[in-house]
Amino acid sequence: MRIDLVLAWFVSAALAPTGTALSDPLHVREAPSSATGREGRIILPPVNPIADTPSPPWTPQPGGEAVALTLDEAVALALRENRTIRSAYLQRVAQRFDLRAAERAFTPQGGVDARIERRESGVADGEASVSPFLDWRTPLGTSLRFTWRRREPLGAGAGPADETAQISIDQPLLRGAGLQVNRAPVRIARLQERVNQLNLQGTIINTVSQVVVAYRSLTQAEEQVRLAELSLERAQSLLETNRAMVEAGRMAAADIVQTESAVANQEVSLLQTEQSRVSAQLALLQLLALDARTNVRTVGTVTAEPVEIDAERAVAIALEHRVDVVSQELALAQTRETLAVARNDRLWDVSLFGTATWRDRDGLEAGVDDDEDFTAGLRVSIPIGDIGPEQRLVRARTSLELAELRFQDLVQSVESQVRDAVQQVEARWRQVETARRAQALAERALQLQQAKLEAGRASNFEVLSFQADLRAADIQALNASIAYLNALTALDQQIGSTLDTWRISVED
Repeated sequence: MRIDLVLAWFVSAALAPTGTALSDPLHVREAPSSATGREGRIILPPVNPIADTPSPPWTPQPGGEAVALTLDEAVALALRENRTIRSAYLQRVAQRFDLRAAERAFTPQGGVDARIERRESGVADGEASVSPFLDWRTPLGTSLRFTWRRREPLGAGAGPADETAQISIDQPLLRGAGLQVNRAPVRIARLQERVNQLNLQGTIINTVSQVVVAYRSLTQAEEQVRLAELSLERAQSLLETNRAMVEAGRMAAADIVQTESAVANQEVSLLQTEQSRVSAQLALLQLLALDARTNVRTVGTVTAEPVEIDAERAVAIALEHRVDVVSQELALAQTRETLAVARNDRLWDVSLFGTATWRDRDGLEAGVDDDEDFTAGLRVSIPIGDIGPEQRLVRARTSLELAELRFQDLVQSVESQVRDAVQQVEARWRQVETARRAQALAERALQLQQAKLEAGRASNFEVLSFQADLRAADIQALNASIAYLNALTALDQQIGSTLDTWRISVED
């Protein structure tokens, strides 16, 4: 079996909790009608940036009876309640507005200036004026401005009102001219918006991975409690056997102390595992932003199945989908745009300009005291001794070269990380196989030793030793399975397919 575009199908067997159909391993899109109280899909609150993610069909209550929580439900709760995700989504509000502001660079903008004033210079007089204006900058660099002003004298003996209208145009021919340089800020803003979207996806990926690992840690702690209880039961059963043998005269009364000590040690171990379980539960509740007093328990058993992975295909997927790789590519594109602008800034300022002005005074005959003024020309501005543009160009070139080096280093680092993650998965699976074999042998050895004890051919110490070996083998097998599943999750994160694996779509 080869790795596909994403690990969704391959890791489903390892990630799916017990009772989950492998044909649909991660039920993140659909939920049964019993979970919603009505037929159809679950609709999340508007504040949630995650689309098509069902809410768990239960409401956590602090304390009280333990509430079963599946891995799918834990992920869904994190997407809805995790504060890191919600904070990242709130930041997107300001980031989207930044893009909106940048894209309005070529939208006409205007306003109105109004003024009323009174003067006292022997004779009281004053005036009122209103002046609307409109500015428009085109993608070619053309600047257009229209203003209209009406002035109304106030007071006794005030003169006639006058109006002035003016249109001015400025078209650069070198510096600041052309679509490439004028639309560069908009392209940079759009690239930054894409980077911001990727950062949001990265936050969600990291949080989902943390929740999955924390959920498995709680499962591991619960399983350790079960193993401790089982070891305590074995020790107590051995103690009962010892007492029967003492009563039958087949064992010295002093030999039973060793078993009683083993029982006490197992009770201490059980208390320690209970403490670890509570700590793991609190860590998961923190990620889910739930009340720390909520009593949750995981569902299902730890199940690990082998997954065959093509390292070359995994590297190719990572270079295409990983958030940091795509973000660095976008950063390179932004730096190239900045370099183009810096090169243009070194050019001379050569511009065509023109102005048309009309003036009119009320109460006068047409053509009397009216004024029309038209101006056109060519303006050339040559900087001398200003090294600012050259400085910005050097910085832009340096930034581009550094960005290219960072990208090359990132590509190499990603390849190393993915290959290491692949070999980690393979090594962890070999450990799982070895640990399971050791577990089976330890269990068989204990059974044989208990039979020898009942036949009087083994000592109490030997049985206790074999019980300790079995518990160590059980814990080793459990830890190996959890480590293998976490290695699959880490590989999923390394190749950038966590969202696809969990079928999470991020909508802005």
